[in-house]
Amino acid sequence: MTLRRERKIIFPKMKTSGNMKGQVVLITGSSSGIGRETAYRFAEAGTKLVLTYNKGKGRGEQTERQCRKMGAEETLLLHLDVTDHRSIDYVLKQTLKKYGGLDFLINNAAVGFFMPFADQTFRDIEKQVRTNLEGLMKITLMFLPYIRKGIVNIASAAGKTAYEEMSVYCGTKFGVRGFTQALAMENPSLKIYCVNPDMTATRLTGYEGRPASEVAKVIFRTVSGAIRVSGGGDVDVWKVLNSGK
Repeated sequence: MTLRRERKIIFPKMKTSGNMKGQVVLITGSSSGIGRETAYRFAEAGTKLVLTYNKGKGRGEQTERQCRKMGAEETLLLHLDVTDHRSIDYVLKQTLKKYGGLDFLINNAAVGFFMPFADQTFRDIEKQVRTNLEGLMKITLMFLPYIRKGIVNIASAAGKTAYEEMSVYCGTKFGVRGFTQALAMENPSLKIYCVNPDMTATRLTGYEGRPASEVAKVIFRTVSGAIRVSGGGDVDVWKVLNSGK
């Protein structure tokens, strides 16, 4: 096996590009947290949004209404459980029925249980692996033939550095990064990257950390091309924001 050097990120001195209008973007887990704030950024750019929720239908509807107010050209709100094959198939069929395909898929849905590994149950392990890694892979597999421009997988700083009491979560996020790198090699015509947030103020962290809106801006800049990175590479949120560019 040949080890590959870490891919370099170029932070150009430019603002978010205005070329996203009318493009179709699907964001998993977009009813709250990073996913919701990301939906708002794309809505401001006039995109056509496919929004998904799992348990929070009311939050999903609220996100959809706000996206329309903020300028989304069109919206489609769908229930999605990435651990359920029928649910993934339903979202695929409804998306293709309305739009015929996607420009970008943003895999954001994730869960985490932060405790010593010895205290985790089989259910805790299964939920994290099936949502964060297996579900991400399966929805990518289903949509891949219909994606025109690119895929952004939301991994984590915990996918680059291990942390105590996050063993399973770290394992899934390290896996997301490896999957992203290999997928990019197989699909060089698509823009395929990882965006890695550090601690972000969402339900997952008890609302500690940086505002989710800051992470969303980095995701949008990555998709829109304002941040350039080689295929399969990492965009580390803290590095982008600390660079001041």
